[in-house]
Amino acid sequence: MQFEELKNLKSGTDVRGVAVAGGLPVNLTDEAVQLIVNAFVKWLSLKCGKDKFRIAIGNDSRISAQRIVAAAKSALLSCGCDVVYTGLSSTPSMFILLKSGWDVDASIMVTASHMPYDRNGLKFFTPEGGLDGKDVEEILRLAADGERLHGKGIYEEKSFMDEYSQILVNTVESACGKLPLKGKKIIVDAGNGAGGFFAEKVLKPLGADTEGSQFLEPDGYFPNHIPNPEDKVAIASISSAVIKEKADLGIIFDTDVDRAACVDKSGGEINRNALIALVSAILLKDKAGTIVTDSVTSDGLTEFIESLGGKHFRYKRGYKNVIDKCKELNESGEYSPLAIETSGHAAFKENYYLDDGAYLITKILISLALQAKEGKDLTSLISSLKRPVEESEVRITFNERSVDFKKEGALVIEDLKVIAKNDKNMVLSPVNHEGVRINLKADKGGWMLIRMSVHDPVMPINIESNYHGGNMYAAKTLLKILEGYPFLELKNLKNFTL
Repeated sequence: MQFEELKNLKSGTDVRGVAVAGGLPVNLTDEAVQLIVNAFVKWLSLKCGKDKFRIAIGNDSRISAQRIVAAAKSALLSCGCDVVYTGLSSTPSMFILLKSGWDVDASIMVTASHMPYDRNGLKFFTPEGGLDGKDVEEILRLAADGERLHGKGIYEEKSFMDEYSQILVNTVESACGKLPLKGKKIIVDAGNGAGGFFAEKVLKPLGADTEGSQFLEPDGYFPNHIPNPEDKVAIASISSAVIKEKADLGIIFDTDVDRAACVDKSGGEINRNALIALVSAILLKDKAGTIVTDSVTSDGLTEFIESLGGKHFRYKRGYKNVIDKCKELNESGEYSPLAIETSGHAAFKENYYLDDGAYLITKILISLALQAKEGKDLTSLISSLKRPVEESEVRITFNERSVDFKKEGALVIEDLKVIAKNDKNMVLSPVNHEGVRINLKADKGGWMLIRMSVHDPVMPINIESNYHGGNMYAAKTLLKILEGYPFLELKNLKNFTL
């Protein structure tokens, strides 16, 4: 396969593609998987200076998982690697096993996160963490060149999920004692992904009543709803379940459990800004520090973090971007305990900067138990968070007149910065790490952020306002400006203003 074919499978820091026939053409073929896995072993060899490895491989519940695992297993064994197949696993567990005394040099997770059932992919870990985009691109170049080692490895099967679950249980018990959730009803929605273990192997040993948990059984067709904490249907489902079961807390995971969100006992979602605020309150109570988030967080969140003595560093979207910035701050001497995206990716300094949805929930469970001892609800920690009246996202694209969408998108962003500086109704945000963030002076105010998608010819527009009709005002204001760019496809924005 040519490099350009393989490069089409790169998705940020992962490899992802179509793995099931019937819709789009399958490009995550057995050949592609084997070339990439061979190249990963070669990359490890170049990095470590040795040519014999023991590598773990696991998967989530996708219907193509066994085919992809079989192809990867064949490639690893033919490279001389010993292989440990961990079966149904969460993505974070595939890194934690590298830190837990297992005699393993690296690991591979077969997952495509929350993407549709016909997709799948590969995520690579070394003991230093997940690979970054440059590493993945280097591996794809090696794959295109056919670079590989040769040998004969040994295969075995051994699950890590019981051990991983016990680590989470120990984390809660060390902070709260035995059975800290006794008397609490906490239900889980795993969306038929890999997160069903959490109810049986984490919550029950902590004393929680998990009756009413739903969609715990792995099913790669995801028949009930998309396993995505940002999906409105998914959130509505767990909210309804919490109310029906009179639960104290609802928990929802994405397919591979690297993201999570919550629902309080009234069915109200603790997600996005509210989730960030809750975890910030938990961490900043112990020590002041900097919370790193993505670019679309609200001004109310900034005020909330600052009211707790913390600092809010709003950075670029992309979980690896916020994690890398958090690491950078800590390395420079500025304490930063958390990197978190509004999507639910949350990485704690204390947990190897790993975005782990299950670990995120354990921190919330600790707080739930401690708050209960004081006769308080979990949501009391974020009662002062100012929430926007309206929040919207509109995605515009580039039409047939577009020649170079990256340059054209950059031009639009730079022009908007100039316009905002000279418009009496706008205030340009003093810090723009991604795109352009413009505060609006109309009535009670609000803001809009226009940025480029990391990979695609798309410009997402996020808008928040503190009054009804504010988002419409912002959208109409922006539409008048953007109509001057013939290479933009503004249909979605126009429809929003109707």
